[in-house]
Amino acid sequence: MTELPPLSGKVALITGGSRGIGYGVAEALVARGDRVCITGRGEDALKEAVEKLGADRAIAVAGKAADEAHQATAVERTMEAFGRVDYLVNNAGTNPVFGPIADLDLDVARKVFETNVISALGFAQRTWHAWQKDNGGAIVNIASVAGLAPSPFIGAYGVSKAAMINLTQQLAHEFAPGVRVNAIAPAVVKTKFAQALYEGREAEAAAAYPLARLGVPSDIGGAAAFLTSEQSDWVTGQTLVVDGGMFLNAGVA
Repeated sequence: MTELPPLSGKVALITGGSRGIGYGVAEALVARGDRVCITGRGEDALKEAVEKLGADRAIAVAGKAADEAHQATAVERTMEAFGRVDYLVNNAGTNPVFGPIADLDLDVARKVFETNVISALGFAQRTWHAWQKDNGGAIVNIASVAGLAPSPFIGAYGVSKAAMINLTQQLAHEFAPGVRVNAIAPAVVKTKFAQALYEGREAEAAAAYPLARLGVPSDIGGAAAFLTSEQSDWVTGQTLVVDGGMFLNAGVA
């Protein structure tokens, strides 16, 4: 990235920010002048992401999202480096299994909820107490259209994202008026995480969307930039569906 704008003075903590949607969000916020702390499991991927974002604009903290010690370290490092954490973007997620929910291993279900829901709550609690409670800010939870309707073969993931949408509403109610909390529900976005849903059949998958393409990380980055901007100052507790028009086809034979 080159010719970055002057610093905005705002700071974001983005979980799962080394690639895919998380990196797309980081890129969008850095492009408007924010500084960011990104998290992820891979040291090398985080290092590469920081280099692309700009070492003067970004830092990284490696660890697993569901690890409470990692959550604490990420918030502490953000505060130490930048002195504030205005925005939290809960993007870290997992979907380790495909198949009917009737046969789902309950330990796998627990892992999905720990990563997709409990970690988001943990990060929200920590950013609230570290900065947002006294200074305000915004939280954006990356949910999914799978949380809005049944999704064959990824049932546990969908149920966890439905929980995340409800968590968004709960946090929005409790953290108001100083902190706005919203969610984004993407359809299929072209990332390594979602690759199994379109690999080898992208044209066929894209044909199901009125806008005739799958999403890309910058689509979600733009939505997150809006939900952490002054233009959305009267928006909280909402789930913004970013789906290329997919739900327009619901019920059509």
